[in-house]
Amino acid sequence: MKDFEKKIARLEQLADQMRDTDLPLEKSFEIFEEGITLARSLKKELDELQGKVEVLLNSLEEDESPRTAAFEDQAQDIQP
Repeated sequence: MKDFEKKIARLEQLADQMRDTDLPLEKSFEIFEEGITLARSLKKELDELQGKVEVLLNSLEEDESPRTAAFEDQAQDIQP
């Protein structure tokens, strides 16, 4: 998870840099490209995590037939 958090922090840094109106176009493009690469990597990690959550939810009760739900729906159910 630390790697994930580092990637999020870096993405936030890049977003802040993109807001600089004095940034040359070439540098803006480089920052944008890095941001897209990070966003894709983060999405892949989240998709993998969602799959693991679904497997865990399906294995909670073996008597029930397997069920899947969107990660967002399950996260809302878990919050106090």
